[in-house]
Amino acid sequence: MGGLRSYILRRLLLMIPVLIGVSLLIFAVTQMFTPEQRAAAFIRGEPKNPNVVKQIIKKYHLDAPVYVQYYYWLTRLLHGDLGISRSAHIPVTQAILQAAPATIELVMFAIPITILLGIYLGVLSAVHRDTIIDHLTRVWAIIGWSLPTFWLALLLIALFYGYLGWLPPGRLDPQIELFATSSSFVKYTGIYWIDGLLNGHPEVTLNSFKHLILPVITLVIISIALIIRVMRSSMLEALNKGYIVLARAKGLPLKIVINKHARRNALIPVVTVSGVLAAGMLCGVVITETCFNYMGLGYFAAHAAMQLDIPGVLGFALFVGIVFVIANLIVDVMYAYIDPRIRLG
Repeated sequence: MGGLRSYILRRLLLMIPVLIGVSLLIFAVTQMFTPEQRAAAFIRGEPKNPNVVKQIIKKYHLDAPVYVQYYYWLTRLLHGDLGISRSAHIPVTQAILQAAPATIELVMFAIPITILLGIYLGVLSAVHRDTIIDHLTRVWAIIGWSLPTFWLALLLIALFYGYLGWLPPGRLDPQIELFATSSSFVKYTGIYWIDGLLNGHPEVTLNSFKHLILPVITLVIISIALIIRVMRSSMLEALNKGYIVLARAKGLPLKIVINKHARRNALIPVVTVSGVLAAGMLCGVVITETCFNYMGLGYFAAHAAMQLDIPGVLGFALFVGIVFVIANLIVDVMYAYIDPRIRLG
């Protein structure tokens, strides 16, 4: 346990220069714009007085030497001041915080299902290599990998909402949403199914689950293909290792050999892929959220880009960088847990 703690501490310390590097990259992008253009990030609407822009430039040191600008930019960043989103008409930090619960709501269900089911099917496919189970699993992986996300999303909407009228897009039904956005409904987390339970209104929770089904199915079908393929390849390699052959020769039950020895050693590549996949989903699934009118981070980023909302796009880029740095840290910790030799390296 002590070795794992020291390993985590080392990885946490290494995050500091990485985060500084991310901030330098984002700051370098801001330097491509003039002080007047950067000043617009701190003004709501169009300035009526031309002196306002000059005052903003002076206040935020936008015409100072680069190292001075970086110092004040980093200070504002640490205080959560990323400017005003011109597409959302609110501060960028507030816009991201408002959009995040919708994306988290999707990811809370999509990621566990994708990873656990993908690992199970990958192991099943490898253990039953070249059988009907293997063939069916590989066909599913190929189809899922090849399907355009927007096509699958629109197909599901047309079938389950347009034809059957069962599962509508959006986060809630209009009448439920009207209640959930009223002052009598307390938004503890912004995640409707959780807030519905905390407010004592299970109808909000059930309605939220109904709206989650189609986007979660879309994400799982598209994303699970990669997990299946990586897990199958890694598992096949592990099953051919000498210690696995020796364990089988000694008469150990197949179930123990697979679950206790082969699968654990085959998980390392899957952990890497899962970490990147989870980080990507947390940063917003643009096409899925847009198709299902699910106003999360991906929806916000797409809307900001189309509106040429520079503060919004840069704020989102910074958020993405931080999420991926944290995801890499979690992946490293998982490595050390799965294979203790890594923390001693």
